[in-house]
Amino acid sequence: MTFSFDNTYARQPDRFYARVAPTKVKEPRLVKINRALAELLSLDARALASPEGAQLLSGNTLPPGADPIALAYAGHQFGGFSRQLGDGRAILLGEIVGTDGKRRDIQLKGSGRTPFSRGGDGRAALGPVLREYLVSEAMAALGIPTTRALAVVTTGEPVLRDEGPLPGAVLTRVAEGHLRVGTFEYFAARDDSEALSTLATYALARHYPEVAGTGNDALALLEGVIAAQARLVALWLGVGFVHGVMNTDNTSISGETIDYGPCAFLDEYDPKKKFSSIDRGGRYAFANQPGIAQWNLTRLAEALLPLLHDDEEEATRLATKRLEGFPALFEAAHGRVMRAKLGLTHEEDDDKALAEDLLERLASNGVDYTLFFRALCAAGASTDADAQVAASFANAGAFHEWAERWRARLAREELEPQARAAAMRRANPAFIPRNHRVEEMIHAAVQKSDFAPFDRLLAVLVRPYDDQPEHAELARPPLPEERVRATFCGT
Repeated sequence: MTFSFDNTYARQPDRFYARVAPTKVKEPRLVKINRALAELLSLDARALASPEGAQLLSGNTLPPGADPIALAYAGHQFGGFSRQLGDGRAILLGEIVGTDGKRRDIQLKGSGRTPFSRGGDGRAALGPVLREYLVSEAMAALGIPTTRALAVVTTGEPVLRDEGPLPGAVLTRVAEGHLRVGTFEYFAARDDSEALSTLATYALARHYPEVAGTGNDALALLEGVIAAQARLVALWLGVGFVHGVMNTDNTSISGETIDYGPCAFLDEYDPKKKFSSIDRGGRYAFANQPGIAQWNLTRLAEALLPLLHDDEEEATRLATKRLEGFPALFEAAHGRVMRAKLGLTHEEDDDKALAEDLLERLASNGVDYTLFFRALCAAGASTDADAQVAASFANAGAFHEWAERWRARLAREELEPQARAAAMRRANPAFIPRNHRVEEMIHAAVQKSDFAPFDRLLAVLVRPYDDQPEHAELARPPLPEERVRATFCGT
């Protein structure tokens, strides 16, 4: 269980974090170890799966070289600014450079109170921990930048939530970084220009080293984060993902998806769809996510203004120019996503209109987003599949009308039909974490201590682009009585 730590963030100024050790738990038991991720991190999965490994993954013992800290940050939550948030139930053990040369944080989530807990217990319930493990690993398999899950350990102790006592758990989360827009807001709110400068230089060197050394670290960082977030949100929309709580403290500088609280996936396509129980006004609804990303990036730019230029007017001009470029970056990234889903290999001027027309037809006909695009793969190879695809529409003619334009567009492509269909299957998953299946899995684990549904669902979701006919029921949309209408943070 040797961890080759090299803890660069813990060597930053003390005001960047609080030094705090995990709180010990009563009886840690391993639920799941991510063997492939352990191998990537040069960790011994067999040792981590032992009773001694459970002690380590719960925070009861610390591996040599660990330097546990809770990170300081602020954040805009549903538009309102909180000057101090920080890791209230997560402790960063340290950093490891994996076999691929990438540096990653190893963090325990649900490991006890910290100076940033704000009255909370610092703990995590088993259900949300299993949700984060499952969905984050599904996102990784879908090819979407994300934090990862190394392990789940139950604590043998209950946590108290609104619904009563629940089994406690600790998630070992792995990320290329835990810096957030809110980290920069934290120091900007304190007029701490020295810390901002140090943080910007650190973040640039760690996450965007290819653009370091331009002479304006803050501007290069802003450009890098804008581009990364544009690509990330475009990928979210491609699989129907709704983050649910896109606060600035949940907006990662590294461009990863972070914090899977009330997240969910679309069943039928509905651009106004929201699931989060705390998002009462739909601020973070599916189609709002690109605009919210730009809003969050504007908060980052505001925090960085003192570093962009000595003259405030010029600093504002530089920031505004980059922020105004976000829509074009997003549209380009989303265009690439949609062309891949539609089997198009080169760009034409009318492609955006073709995709938008399709999405409007999906919405007005209540068509399941994932099943439609997976079925469209077969239609990409032969018109024989058109009738089956059209059957998912309330008005079958809505598909046939669109399909005429789509086939005229396909005629200008060079791919052979079978090659096109194969490429489309690599862009359109057969399986996503269906909300009702996730809830079923959580219920079985929490109420019955039955982890078989978790293991089965995870095994399917790490191969999302494979047909897996033996698990076909996991691809179907919910029945009316199975539909999940609200999701919860679990804090």
